[in-house]
Amino acid sequence: MQILLLEPYDTGSHAVWLRGYQAHSAHEVRILSLEGQFWQWRMLGGAVTLADRFMALGTLPDLIVASDMLDLTTFLALTRPLTAKLPVAIYFHENQLTYPIGPRQKLQQHYAFINYASALAADALVFNSAFHRDAFFAELPRLLKHYPDHVPLHTVEPLRERSAILPVGLDLQRYDAYRPQAASNSATCSGGVRDRTPLIVWNHRWEYDKNPQAFFKALYALADEGLSFEVALVGENTRQNPTEFEEARERLGSRVVQYGYLDSFAEYARLLWQADLVVSTSKQDFFGISVVEAIYCGCWPLLADRLNFPALVPARWHPDTLFKSPAVLIRRLRARLTDPSPAPPELRAHVAAFDWRRLAPQYDDAFAAVIRRSK
Repeated sequence: MQILLLEPYDTGSHAVWLRGYQAHSAHEVRILSLEGQFWQWRMLGGAVTLADRFMALGTLPDLIVASDMLDLTTFLALTRPLTAKLPVAIYFHENQLTYPIGPRQKLQQHYAFINYASALAADALVFNSAFHRDAFFAELPRLLKHYPDHVPLHTVEPLRERSAILPVGLDLQRYDAYRPQAASNSATCSGGVRDRTPLIVWNHRWEYDKNPQAFFKALYALADEGLSFEVALVGENTRQNPTEFEEARERLGSRVVQYGYLDSFAEYARLLWQADLVVSTSKQDFFGISVVEAIYCGCWPLLADRLNFPALVPARWHPDTLFKSPAVLIRRLRARLTDPSPAPPELRAHVAAFDWRRLAPQYDDAFAAVIRRSK
């Protein structure tokens, strides 16, 4: 079976997903993509460029899987001589219906409608988490009710019926090569508790939707109490003046042992294995890739009790890992810093299910089913 992945925004987690599935699928997977920049223009014009390139390919796939960043209706209209009978699925990494509006953005109804129309044009909808699917379908009727007449609410339930969930696949096993050997790990004492200063890692994007202000307020409070800890501020940063991070670097001083994105995967993997805690205060996360990576490498997670985070931790550990308020985050952090016992192996085993070696066969089966239903 031949699968063609269409991606107008080939960067970051989209790029990792594309090549991860390509590498681990039992099917023949090809990628047709554009540079990951100018996201609004990619949603508007990417379909035109990709349609041109698709028409020049020479061979047809058995299935097209498009990213949510593609205006699928425009792409299919421009390629209809070849795609009229081809099955098409759309994979939602994110969506513009529920994505938080930035401080300088206006409501992007137009881009949300592109997501909706693309879903209508697809034979199957795939979401990266149950939370994401449910949030999309909770918001879709509200989006449609913004329009003055002929509101197509009757389309919502059929779309839900042809939707499925396939979690984000990750190459987690590559982190194993950088796992320190227990026998030579001087950071662990004989009782299984680390005998060095606890290290907290922030490995998320340096953006407003990740809510770094709440994270830093908690750290400032604990620093004022005199608690001992270090912090590594990694994650991708595209801002020229990340003011919250610059303030944290100044206020926390020598506690900040890493500041800025790590280009080397080896350095990033070693840092995660070294860290004790990963914290996410995010207001937006449709899956939680950076959290999964840190948990797999042994970090104890402290996560906002919202979004997809509860699904990333076994239910019996929710009372120890999830927080509903800033005060609870501070309390959880204080407890972990004063009693830095290692994260239970059950947490790592839980997220290991997101490794491509386990997920790729599920993807293959799901996409093969889309083809069968189209015949």
